[in-house]
Amino acid sequence: MPKKNYYLLSDGILKRKENTIYFVNEKGKKPIPINKIYSVYAYGQITISSQVISLFAKSGIPIHFFNYYGFYNGSFYPRETLLSGDLVVKQAETYLNNVKRIELAKLFVEGAAKNIMKVLAYYKIENSINKTLSDLNSCKLITEIMNVEGRIRAEYYEKFDEILPDNFKMEGRSRQPPKNMINSLISFGNSMMYSTTLTEIYNTQLNPTISFLHEPSERRFSLSLDLSEIFKPIFVDRLIFYLVNKNMISEKDFDQELNCCLLNDKGRAKFVQEYNKRLEKTIKHRDLNKKVSYRRLIRLESYKLVKHILGTKKYNPFVIWW
Repeated sequence: MPKKNYYLLSDGILKRKENTIYFVNEKGKKPIPINKIYSVYAYGQITISSQVISLFAKSGIPIHFFNYYGFYNGSFYPRETLLSGDLVVKQAETYLNNVKRIELAKLFVEGAAKNIMKVLAYYKIENSINKTLSDLNSCKLITEIMNVEGRIRAEYYEKFDEILPDNFKMEGRSRQPPKNMINSLISFGNSMMYSTTLTEIYNTQLNPTISFLHEPSERRFSLSLDLSEIFKPIFVDRLIFYLVNKNMISEKDFDQELNCCLLNDKGRAKFVQEYNKRLEKTIKHRDLNKKVSYRRLIRLESYKLVKHILGTKKYNPFVIWW
């Protein structure tokens, strides 16, 4: 039986009885067999017993925690079982080698930009992102690459209002907290994308704290930020356009406070349900010649990065082909 993600969208308690986890809240007691869990996303106030943590650690199940705003707070990251000292050393060497790091950083931005252009092409929106992307050729510093990435995303966000209905205008990017409905959806979706990518990295031998585009730092898994850049346009942004333009999410799914706009419980539930459907959706992979899930595409991207770091095959970022 395939494992799946579990989303805890309300306050409650996680308890354990043998190999079954129970989520207990005001609505009752929901059993979750441990062999069905791929990863857990916890929103709200969740109390977890040490017995649950122990079982998750033994079973290699990560738990991702989100705060009141729906932003990523942190993860319980089980002890790694897929260890490779050789890969960790070479991953660190790649980061420390400026030429190799610059090469990878540019490829992450290139992949993200090409997927952004695919999204805009689907909606028949003209843009100059390809011209901005060409500026990568002259970049010799990470800060210069990040500047190009920022300009590309700024132009991309300016195009959102051409795709969205009048009552869902973006009116510029705002974060922590988001100031309107679209910014709320973007922040919520990006947090989910980050933690989804982290789960897939966990299932490889990569070290999630050693990154190339984003600076490694304490208390964050920065390699997830690198890989998320590639997938956010096709996972998060396309989902937002779908939900809004199909009227599946409305103003009633948000709590609008002073200078702040957040998805409410009902809105989060809708987004999470459709996000998970998208993760499990399958396409025929043109290189593997078999069907794979969208979630599997992220794992495959991690494997491609492993091969690049080990010097067996040059990394080419994933770009949507359908």
